[in-house]
Amino acid sequence: MRLDEAIGLAQALDLEIKGADLVPLRAPTPATLFGKGKVAEIGERCAEAEIDVVVVDDALTPIQQRNLERAWKVKVIDRTGLILEIFGRRARTREGRLQVELARLAYERSRLVKTWTHLERQRGGLGAMSGPGETQIETDRRLLTARVAKLKLELAEVRRTRRLQRDARRRAPHPTIALVGYTNAGKSTLFNRLTTSKVEARDMLFATLDPTVRALRLPDGRPAMLSDTVGFISDLPHELVEAFRATLEAVNEADVIVHVRDIASPDTEAQAEDVRKVLAELEAGADAGQILIEAWNKIDLLPAEDQGVLKARAKRVKTGEPSAFPISAVSGAGMDELLQGLAERIDSGEPIEAMLTAKDGEAMAWLYRHGRILTRADEDDGAVRLSVRLDGQALGRFERLFPDALVKAAAE
Repeated sequence: MRLDEAIGLAQALDLEIKGADLVPLRAPTPATLFGKGKVAEIGERCAEAEIDVVVVDDALTPIQQRNLERAWKVKVIDRTGLILEIFGRRARTREGRLQVELARLAYERSRLVKTWTHLERQRGGLGAMSGPGETQIETDRRLLTARVAKLKLELAEVRRTRRLQRDARRRAPHPTIALVGYTNAGKSTLFNRLTTSKVEARDMLFATLDPTVRALRLPDGRPAMLSDTVGFISDLPHELVEAFRATLEAVNEADVIVHVRDIASPDTEAQAEDVRKVLAELEAGADAGQILIEAWNKIDLLPAEDQGVLKARAKRVKTGEPSAFPISAVSGAGMDELLQGLAERIDSGEPIEAMLTAKDGEAMAWLYRHGRILTRADEDDGAVRLSVRLDGQALGRFERLFPDALVKAAAE
């Protein structure tokens, strides 16, 4: 799994793969991670194949990175650096670019140790009695600190704007749904299918980086807000989790979280566990009191017999486990069941009964837009009796907008 994933990450940067190997380690070597023999072997292969970049799918210390670059005479990138490069390319919004740069600076700050000779040079002090001056490493650290502080101020302003937008959406009586999942699990394809949007969806790791929010029409006309988020990955660099925490706030604030899984992948269980770990780090999910369901995507890639087994398994979900819906975001299979499941979990409010006259057309239209109509009875005098389910926020707003409408609790 990890080797294929590392290859996919490198290809996401348009790198041509000339070789990929698993290197077993009894114990990491402090200076180079690998032993002397393996370092020499890889160096020979780099020279023969005229390789320019070597990607090490692990976290390298600054000293290890420097020593490997010297030994192999190529640029060496570790896992964190590779993911940062991908994020740097994919960020489109101003917030996304700021977050990537902040994460990159946090990563580069950890590299500022005396591992490069230019960092040991000193700048002379001013005046005859001045001290020895400032070393290059101190200058770089000071400039980095200043840049980080400036970025945090800019991000604070962007986040304030995003918070205002979220508050405005929260005032509207629309429940919120967030799609999460391992990168390339099909979240954006599902997002496009549910909302008829055109968010970029490609067979590539981290094809989507910036979050997107669109309206979603649930069964019986109830609207909701659906957000597509950045894909998770195993050992997601801590710098990125911290920098993108504001973007991922949509997950924390969602009424329902849909965990999209590539159920056709042989690594689906390991990927699901990685997603759960990130959700736990974000303090989101079922343990945080949120409704969590799973969308088992890409069932169309499985044999018909396996699809049947999967659907039967989804119906036998154990108590305490999230409900599961086998789907195909590409073909549309299972979409009706998924939408119905979302509607049932969102409709947690008490049903109410509204008696509307012929003059209350606006109130009736509002209930159809913002609630879930359970029953409707047309009276002889033209009045309409509606049994409708509204959450507490929507009910309060309905009473403020239409105080003359007769509303009372409906019998279940």
